[in-house]
Amino acid sequence: MSELLDLVGIFVFALSGGLMGVRKRLDIVGIAVLAEMTALGGGVVRDLILNLRPAAFESIGYVVVPIVATVIVFFWHPHVQRLMPFILVLDAAGLGLFCAVGTDKALAFGLTPLHATLLGVTTAVGGGVLRDLLAGEIPTLLYDRQLYALPAALGSATMAALYAVDLHGWPAILTSAVIAFGLRILAMRYGWRAPLANGMND
Repeated sequence: MSELLDLVGIFVFALSGGLMGVRKRLDIVGIAVLAEMTALGGGVVRDLILNLRPAAFESIGYVVVPIVATVIVFFWHPHVQRLMPFILVLDAAGLGLFCAVGTDKALAFGLTPLHATLLGVTTAVGGGVLRDLLAGEIPTLLYDRQLYALPAALGSATMAALYAVDLHGWPAILTSAVIAFGLRILAMRYGWRAPLANGMND
């Protein structure tokens, strides 16, 4: 079940990376690279920090699913673009799942709650940062006006707090993921934005 949820999140993130490639007028190789990096980058960075073989290299599904997303975007990107409201909801779900799972894995390998929280956020948003850098964009993480990293941080912190009171496993992961998902959905629904520095205007 956990791998299935992982693959769903990877698929949605890969669609996001592929659409960025289309907007940048990249060929199919460039689209595939952005899709793979967006989908897998955060988890790979997390596992390398934990001195583990990245999970992306343990299962063929982690590589095949972004390729499938690449093909879908390459041939049917106008239709995929029309589904963006639905894809954004799935993306929010993937964000919540990845931040919670990333934090849980970091805690299981002995990181402090603070470091595990940071690594959980990295798991959730790292792929998007790599996507933006490869596409020649300023990473959206650096101007989180639509509340993307903040929901991941809240979900990761919740996971660390639950772990600290000896609540482990899928109930804790699901609770943390739902909290991150809920904040992200509310931010999209009501246009909540992170504040600018004092005196700066939109």
